[in-house]
Amino acid sequence: MSDYLFMLESHLTQPQRDVVAAVAAASEETGEQCFLAGGAMRDMLGGFPISDLDFSVQGNAQTVARLVAKKGRARIVESDSLRKSYDLVFPSGVTAEIALARVEKYPKPGGRPKVTPATIHEDLLRRDFTMNSIALSLHPASRGLLLDPTNGHADIERGELRAFSSQAFHDDPVRMLRLIRFRVRFDFEIDERTRARYESAREAGVEQRIPPRTLFAELRGISNETRIGEILSALDSEGLLTLFSPSLAGSKLNLGMLGKLEKARQMIPHGASLRLDNLGLFLYFLTEKLSPREKSDLVKGLSMKPEESELWQKLERRSRKLEKDLKSPKLHRSSHVYLRLIDAPGDEILFLYLHSKERLVHDRIKNFLQKHLYTALEVTDREVCLLVQINPTHDDFQAVKREIIVARLDNRNWKSEILPEPEPEPPPVTARAVRAKKKSAKKATEKSAPTKKAPAKAAKKVTAKKSPAKKTPIKKTPVKKAPAKKAPAKKATAKKASKRRR
Repeated sequence: MSDYLFMLESHLTQPQRDVVAAVAAASEETGEQCFLAGGAMRDMLGGFPISDLDFSVQGNAQTVARLVAKKGRARIVESDSLRKSYDLVFPSGVTAEIALARVEKYPKPGGRPKVTPATIHEDLLRRDFTMNSIALSLHPASRGLLLDPTNGHADIERGELRAFSSQAFHDDPVRMLRLIRFRVRFDFEIDERTRARYESAREAGVEQRIPPRTLFAELRGISNETRIGEILSALDSEGLLTLFSPSLAGSKLNLGMLGKLEKARQMIPHGASLRLDNLGLFLYFLTEKLSPREKSDLVKGLSMKPEESELWQKLERRSRKLEKDLKSPKLHRSSHVYLRLIDAPGDEILFLYLHSKERLVHDRIKNFLQKHLYTALEVTDREVCLLVQINPTHDDFQAVKREIIVARLDNRNWKSEILPEPEPEPPPVTARAVRAKKKSAKKATEKSAPTKKAPAKAAKKVTAKKSPAKKTPIKKTPVKKAPAKKAPAKKATAKKASKRRR
């Protein structure tokens, strides 16, 4: 593994790692060369948390995006047929853009560009600032190779914002808003030449040519920043905030609640799996002081889609069920609160934390953000693998992990209700047990040995005594007796007796 790949791994959260792996696998399967470019590389080299995952495909970006969406169960929420770019949202809440490596030529400021496919080097040279013109190869043959044709890494180390092209702001005027946003976010200095080009573009008034959907995309980018209030104040001082709506000025700019929103978002631990869409929350508090007519004008001026405007206009109504559940006395355990909130939309959770008047709701959300989520992060995939001996790709892995988290939140021993109970381990083998086993085996051998045969005669006698043979009964047939002849026995006896007398 290269040093840059190791650096990238250490800056990504686990859901972001899964997304990078999914895009790399899809590009390899389709045979396209894919690069992680732009914001992710800038944040990695600058030591900032990575918020954007932008992939540049040297080939068919649409095929890669569709395959990633299919295998990663992601949704393609927006696509640009001209630039061949696709915005995806994954079940974990991670967002990513997969776009064609291209060159853009603008016939007029803020106009529709002419797009042609290009190599990754040409793609990096057409970008806004040098710090965003860096890419990392994800192709197996060159995986981990860093591409930096404009020396953007050095500008990041110096803390300097530099536009590479002399026509950067005239070609795409929204870059003026991005210049102010990046200056506040990173606390960088603006290069002298870049400042002069910015002033020249302002004098020409090219900011008025920014398309509505491009303005909306920039507003979404601001919603994901950590210093929202400072960025809006800087844009207001530059006279650029009214591009979104003429009403966003003076007392109508709700900086107080936006500051509270920043602090609430900072309570979420880094790496927590909380499904949070910042846009709805941001727009709700940004427009809180506007009238219904002014809100409607904002929606029309930025060409918002119905589902985009509902994110903030129906946020309060959507949050009522969650608020009702959090007031329930049935949530008497920490695990009950955790299980109710972990799958709830993140914008509803933070909205109730900032807006609900119920003290119990506020306290339960605070405990969830500051305690329960940290406890959940302590249960790592490695620990689960050691406890249950299953792989993270197992179908029941996440369910078992949640069981362990719930048990730890309630301070009780974990016993799985999903996996079958493991067989008890055999007792340890000792020398005494080995001797006893040998002794019992010897006795069994002696018993099973054949006995000596006795002499044949003796055996017969014993057999005769023990089991005498039974005589078969003989049927007697009746025999007729012949008539006996009467002998003159008495006469002979009388003659003998008379002779003796004589």
